[in-house]
Amino acid sequence: MYELRDPDLSKMVLDDLPGGPEAFELAAKFCYGIAVDLTAANISGLRCAAEFLEMTEDLEEGNLIFKTEAFLSYVVLSSWRDSIVVLKSCEKLSPWAENLQIVRRCSESIAWKACANPKGIRWAYTGKPPKVSSPTWNDMKDSSPSANQQVPPDWWFEDASILRIDHYVRVITAIKVKGMRFELIGAAIMHYAAKWLPGMITDGSRAADEGSNASNSNTGSRWKGGLHLIVAGTKDEPSPVQAKDQRMIIESLISIIPPQKDSVSCSFLLRLLRMANMLKVAPALVTELEKRVGMQFEQATLADLLIPSYNKSETMYDVDLVQRLLEHFLVQEQTEISSPSQQSFIEKHYDGTQRGTGPNAKMRVARLVDSYLTEVSRDRSLSLTKFQVLAEALPESARICDDGLYRAIDSYLKAHPTLSEHERKRLCRVMDCQKLSIDACMHAAQNERLPLRVVVQVLFSEQVKISNALANNALKEAGDSHYQPMVSNRKTLLEGTPQSFQEGWAAAKKDINTVKFELESVKAKYLELQNDMENLQRQFEKMSKQKHTSAWSSGWKKLSKLTKTTTFENQNIGPEHPSAAAESTRKTPRRWRNSIS
Repeated sequence: MYELRDPDLSKMVLDDLPGGPEAFELAAKFCYGIAVDLTAANISGLRCAAEFLEMTEDLEEGNLIFKTEAFLSYVVLSSWRDSIVVLKSCEKLSPWAENLQIVRRCSESIAWKACANPKGIRWAYTGKPPKVSSPTWNDMKDSSPSANQQVPPDWWFEDASILRIDHYVRVITAIKVKGMRFELIGAAIMHYAAKWLPGMITDGSRAADEGSNASNSNTGSRWKGGLHLIVAGTKDEPSPVQAKDQRMIIESLISIIPPQKDSVSCSFLLRLLRMANMLKVAPALVTELEKRVGMQFEQATLADLLIPSYNKSETMYDVDLVQRLLEHFLVQEQTEISSPSQQSFIEKHYDGTQRGTGPNAKMRVARLVDSYLTEVSRDRSLSLTKFQVLAEALPESARICDDGLYRAIDSYLKAHPTLSEHERKRLCRVMDCQKLSIDACMHAAQNERLPLRVVVQVLFSEQVKISNALANNALKEAGDSHYQPMVSNRKTLLEGTPQSFQEGWAAAKKDINTVKFELESVKAKYLELQNDMENLQRQFEKMSKQKHTSAWSSGWKKLSKLTKTTTFENQNIGPEHPSAAAESTRKTPRRWRNSIS
């Protein structure tokens, strides 16, 4: 403006000035010697504007760059609240704030203070709000720790959660470098997700409460899933701008989740996975998230697994996703078993109930899969192959009892009444009849939807169980100590359901006798048919021999007999009848010639 010296120039537009009109006004006041009040709210914009206007020490000592830089270094970075406010104000100053290292220095300051010992904290912090509110600084309530008040480990969660996702990632990355516990970092990530991802909150309850509780005890969260999430997802579809922002948040959170197991709850991971599928997150990050779920799949619940299918699949729920999660779990289990160093590390840092590895984890996963199959089997679009593949994915040792699998099979048969006999037999092959309880056997014996062969197997296995139980009971009374454990287990099983056993045993015994009688009848008929077949086979052999003797062979036999008779008569006549002998000599060659011709 000074160089142009245009008297008609009354307005100049500075579109590229960082900080906007407010920062320019402060800079202009500073040039005219007017006192400028530097605060955490305006310091970042004023520092960037001074850099843009080149207000360096070369023009005048103590210029605006020097004063703003000193305020940042000695005032802002030494204060927890001011560091948060300045980093928040840098959202509109890219790339100036990044190039001037304001973002890096504020992130480092926040990380150092977050990693400080809670007992030594004397500055004010926001703390956990009582209700869900919009993420604005003005709505937050300050709380200063008193001398007797104990500061919780999650005191910094709420203050850090107001940051934009890219700045929040910088803070969490700096905190990781400082060595904070991974479960506390995971709780902070869950708190941030609950605040900025509306789909992570249901029924008016805050997932942030669960995240803060996870910082004190690693007992998992109380996420509520299921059909409510499907309805909520289809009712309020996010706008394209919101979907883009949420997609960026999810991708960033997946990238900063600590790699250690149990750093975040499995329920949180599954909810994040559901939103990632809905918002079409990058496939590589989705795969990484699926592997993380597989690491702690035994902690999942049925409501968490009921994830709808967003890729226009035929089924209502994403069964293929659960299949992949189960495969990741089995791979992780096999890796932990085959790696002695990792196994020793797990045994050292986790007890038997928390680490979740071994047969107990597989049993919990088996019960979870059976419950999931029971739920999704009501979907008429679910193919038999998908049901069978998911049911057979776990090894046989994972299921001690197949009652849950039987319920899933029965539910599938109810929802698919048009299955053929072959398909029903194929479906029932995934179940071991010997692992059914007494109640399940009673129900299966009267289930008309099951194939007859499966019913017979159920009745036979139950008869064997009862016979073993009675035999073991007799051995126990006789004082045989060798079978004591087996008798105790069977007795416990029988005493578990005595009423249903007494009521249903008469009908079951009658069915067993009926089946035995039918089997004996079939066996007798089979023997009769076998005898008839042998008789028919002998008659057929005789007839085949007679057919092989043709008219030519019979004619030759008769002719040979006649020749022998004629020769014998000629020898008997001899000299007594010379004329007859001569006549026969003349006739015989003629007959042979006629026969040959």
